[in-house]
Amino acid sequence: MADVRRKIEIPEILPGTLPVMALRRGVLFPGAVVPFTVGRRPSIAALDAAAGDLILVGVQREPVADPTPSDLLPIATLARVLQRQKQSNGTERVLIQGLTRTTIQGYPSTRPYMAARFEKLEDVWPDSAEAAAMQESLVDAVRETASVLGAPIEPWLDSVPHAGLLADVVSSLVQIDDKGRAEILLTIDPVARAERVLTLVVKARELLDARKSIKERVDAQTRDMQKQFVLRQQLEAIQKELGDGGDDDELTRLKERLAESALTDEARKVVDRELRRLERLGNTSPERSVAMDWLEWIADLPWEVETAVEADLTALEDALDQSHYGLEDVKRQVLEHLSVRQLAGTGRADVLLLSGPPGVGKTSIAQAIADATGRKLVRMALGGVRDEAELRGHRRTYIGARPGRLVEGIRRAGTQDPVILLDELDKLSSSRMGNPAAALLEILDPEQNHAFTDHYLEVPFDLSKALFIATANDLSAIPGPLRDRLEILQIDGYTRTEKAVIAKRHLITKVAANAGMTIEDVQFSDEALAAIIDGWTREAGVRELQRLLSKVYRAAAVKKAKGELEGPLTVGIDDLETFLKRRRFHEDDRELIVQPGIASGLAWTPVGGTVLMVEASTLPGSGRLVLTGQLGDVMKESARAALTYVLAHSERLGIPLDAMDGKDVHIHVPAGAVPKDGPSAGVTMFSALASLLSGRPVRADVAMTGEATLRGRVLPVGGIKAKVLAAHRQGYKRLILPKRNAADVDDVPQAARDELEFVFVESMHEAVEAALTEPIELDVPVDDEAVA
Repeated sequence: MADVRRKIEIPEILPGTLPVMALRRGVLFPGAVVPFTVGRRPSIAALDAAAGDLILVGVQREPVADPTPSDLLPIATLARVLQRQKQSNGTERVLIQGLTRTTIQGYPSTRPYMAARFEKLEDVWPDSAEAAAMQESLVDAVRETASVLGAPIEPWLDSVPHAGLLADVVSSLVQIDDKGRAEILLTIDPVARAERVLTLVVKARELLDARKSIKERVDAQTRDMQKQFVLRQQLEAIQKELGDGGDDDELTRLKERLAESALTDEARKVVDRELRRLERLGNTSPERSVAMDWLEWIADLPWEVETAVEADLTALEDALDQSHYGLEDVKRQVLEHLSVRQLAGTGRADVLLLSGPPGVGKTSIAQAIADATGRKLVRMALGGVRDEAELRGHRRTYIGARPGRLVEGIRRAGTQDPVILLDELDKLSSSRMGNPAAALLEILDPEQNHAFTDHYLEVPFDLSKALFIATANDLSAIPGPLRDRLEILQIDGYTRTEKAVIAKRHLITKVAANAGMTIEDVQFSDEALAAIIDGWTREAGVRELQRLLSKVYRAAAVKKAKGELEGPLTVGIDDLETFLKRRRFHEDDRELIVQPGIASGLAWTPVGGTVLMVEASTLPGSGRLVLTGQLGDVMKESARAALTYVLAHSERLGIPLDAMDGKDVHIHVPAGAVPKDGPSAGVTMFSALASLLSGRPVRADVAMTGEATLRGRVLPVGGIKAKVLAAHRQGYKRLILPKRNAADVDDVPQAARDELEFVFVESMHEAVEAALTEPIELDVPVDDEAVA
């Protein structure tokens, strides 16, 4: 704090050169007495060399450690060293009085300390009305604000020589940063300096007024709070007399629950600290409810509570066989996974990902695993989740903060080792609020999830004992790092025979119960059930089949409710259109394809395999290739490569050399509203073009897939099982597949393989021979609608 009581005495004769002590921070003004701590060697050397205790105090432009003359302002303060005191740490405590401003004329030496030539600046206050008014204004303002300046300046005001010196003294007392003080030091004109300081003093006075106003309001609020506190104390006393403990009883019960919980050591420390903090908070504090909610969550979590029993793998195998027909590979891999987990310990097996089209039983497999292992099932629907906080929770600093879905699910389950089903994993999306898939990297990693920390709880919770099972339709939509943590079990769908068995064993019982009926109330013939599967559904799963069976049972329920049902309702093939309206699919549709240029291709989609028709036609033109049907870039390139190969090998394929003269080729893939892409249509497009230009139709019972190269090679593709099942569902008999995909056919159920003929090809010439028939002559116009 600056002292203003000491009289300023400047020697009449001053030396031409004085040592310079540079201030890293702060400014010494004329008239002020300020203590400094000096530790730099050049500064101590300058103090030792001070002539008659006189020294120049310079101000650094920036707080550098070893200043040079260029680092100092051109204006310095002539000062007198009043007192020096050595400290135990090697520094000195120095009391210095500012005398007057000087201008630096040069630096004759800089080592071991800086020495400067200087010229004293005379501070002359003008004799004018404006200057006198400025002095009175400054004196009045300082007098009114003396209480905030922190120094006994008021008695000194009456004897101040002029306002310029007063401005210097006040500048060392008023709240202002070093940059502002340096600007005042550089202001030579005393009137301008006084005006600048007057502005600062007025602001300080306004701040003082604001503080007084705030203090008055706070005092009033404090009195109100004290009154409320007394009233609440009286209310609590009344409640105790009435036997109602209020918040104290609630806190006591919460402490008992926390004491009984098997918290980890780290969680116990955090809880104890929060309890101590809660006891210090008043009942009216808004933070009390936040702390109570957090402690309630900690108490509700199932710390060290487990319900899983050692899995009887034989019983689990029997349970899966009872609940799911077929899917032998999937059930085998599930048993392997649980066997590894049982033998190797918690967290040793990978996370299961059941991938496949809708309606194939992914969710029900998870339920069967939970039932067989004695665990609770926690289902987390991830479709549309785009905020990381949905999984990891919100921090307690936010109003309405809650834990993430994972912690909420575990609390509902009441056990630390449930089966957690992450449903629709491929439907996650990212946004500006974070990427939920990134949060799952920690949750699903056995090396990390033993200490999972929810943002709301902020204490580690062990997830390694939980069994995670995920489901998805499209593997390509799952990020690679996340997919790497998953053991993928592919479920491609069911054959017609498997669907019929599933309907008899499971679906009919379920839809009958939903309709309030018994399975004896409706009797399906085997032929009717097969007709429903072939004529009304073409899906990989059985969800649509279940809806169709439900329609029949609802119609029977109406009859039974009206009293019109006598005995069971028998449903044969001839009755299906009565309940299900007209048939949607016909096996003889393919027989209408009798013209060249049409081929059946196999494709994979997230909802299962499907069959796409590729149509090719010629029209007058100049040899252009026209592509329609919302084809992607890869599919367009496949079409161009196929046309190039067909024209380059036209003689070998039996195509006239002038087949393209004056003509354009148009390739269209129906279902034009659906985007399509991928390389596996290459063989199909080649076959359609070869058929069109040679005049040889493609066999109606043939479907094909494979990538075609410009050299005529057939390369392998993915999704073979799903594609084969789709062809089997739609009644195709011969399938043309790449030879390198022959091993993938082993994954197809034996019942489907027995009904199909597989032709494995390495070149497109082999594909042509297997796909095309002999040339035919069309005697009647082709029905375009029937062909499409």
